[in-house]
Amino acid sequence: QVQLVESGGGLVQPGGSLRLSCAASGIIFSFYAMEWYRQSPGKQRELVAGISRGGGGSKIYADSVKGRFSISRDNAKNMVYLQMNDLKPEDTAVYYCHTEATRTYWGQGTQVTVSS
Repeated sequence: QVQLVESGGGLVQPGGSLRLSCAASGIIFSFYAMEWYRQSPGKQRELVAGISRGGGGSKIYADSVKGRFSISRDNAKNMVYLQMNDLKPEDTAVYYCHTEATRTYWGQGTQVTVSS
């Protein structure tokens, strides 16, 4: 049974930082690319960042987060991370971990709220 479990969300002031974590189980983690998506109320879910399988040498970012967010993975721990710096109110959303293994899998999401 595949599970993706996010953690690390919370309330942070503008300009602050958070690190999201996603723990994966039930898959051979290093075989699959991993992504972080987010969804704000009334908006479609959007891709925030992605990292390639294996060593994670290839990464992609949404234009809105380039230079502020960084995705990484630890295959030994079956973890993927999203380091978020210089957070802005528009980053407020539920953040989801995602992978396409035998089918698409989503975590339950973690809320990030950026507000003063």
